[in-house]
Amino acid sequence: MDKGEFASDALDTDGTSFEGTVRPRATPLVQRVYQGLLAQISAGAYQPDQRLPGEHELAEQFLVSRPVVREALSRLRDEGLIHSRRGAGSFVKGKPAETRALVGFAPVETIADIQRCYEFRLSIEPDYAYYAALRWNKPALDGIAAALDLMQAATQAHRHREDADFAFHCAIAEAANNHYYLSSYKALRDHIAVGMKFHGASLMGPKEGLAGVLDEHRGIFEAIRSRDAERARLTMRRHLEGSRDRVFEGRMLDLAL
Repeated sequence: MDKGEFASDALDTDGTSFEGTVRPRATPLVQRVYQGLLAQISAGAYQPDQRLPGEHELAEQFLVSRPVVREALSRLRDEGLIHSRRGAGSFVKGKPAETRALVGFAPVETIADIQRCYEFRLSIEPDYAYYAALRWNKPALDGIAAALDLMQAATQAHRHREDADFAFHCAIAEAANNHYYLSSYKALRDHIAVGMKFHGASLMGPKEGLAGVLDEHRGIFEAIRSRDAERARLTMRRHLEGSRDRVFEGRMLDLAL
């Protein structure tokens, strides 16, 4: 399967953003980098006035050329999300307009907290996958596809990308068009990252499981794209349960009081 297949499928749009701003069509690779950086900025990975990595580093991160990175950065500048300082690089100007104040959760302190985080994710993510299947528009689907492309490229390089994984799930929350889902998911970023690191480690080794997990994400994407809401909910639940079971090797902790 060629890199960018999912994004190219989703790029058959009129170029209209969520806010209704018309922009030129972007190539699948530019769209992938743009969506990846947008998801990171939205999730708070880069704060206002923080410098973004340089073009060379971003090109390595997203496995693309520097001109592709340059065009993606140009789109972010045009939307007022970053600004450039001559000789200093690109800096975050602010978060997307739709980003709202996040709720807060206590930090992860124990293995039991990772299990609790999975329980909470299982209570909301299957449902927002359901609504994403019912409500997505083409720009929203494009965001999910762009994150999936990042995961595919990482899998081909025998790597696990927690940021791409997070961006995929975040894009689905955005496609559900319910800011309560999106705010809750973003507030869990640091907590989810801990579980994703353990999950990524479980996928490496003699019986590498990266390809299988990529297939799980593809299944979620295809269910959403086909507007099969029940299948989207079921495939998301199975994916999260599989991730949890891989982390805990099928042995859940007893959390009874």
